[in-house]
Amino acid sequence: MATERCDGCNEAVNIGGGIADIWTLSFEPTEGMTLELADGTEHFLCYDCIDRLPEDREVTAADVAGLDD
Repeated sequence: MATERCDGCNEAVNIGGGIADIWTLSFEPTEGMTLELADGTEHFLCYDCIDRLPEDREVTAADVAGLDD
């Protein structure tokens, strides 16, 4: 199982699928996704951090930086 660090909380997040799962036969789900934000930046975030993003306006890199508070 491959992992990637969440840009919000810096936790290691599982990324399901891919060549790594062929050898381990592990079929765990992906626990995050890459989002393209309103300011044009891209960030990989876990689902918990995605839930913490503001819903009343367009999200920017400053919002992602504020997730580690």
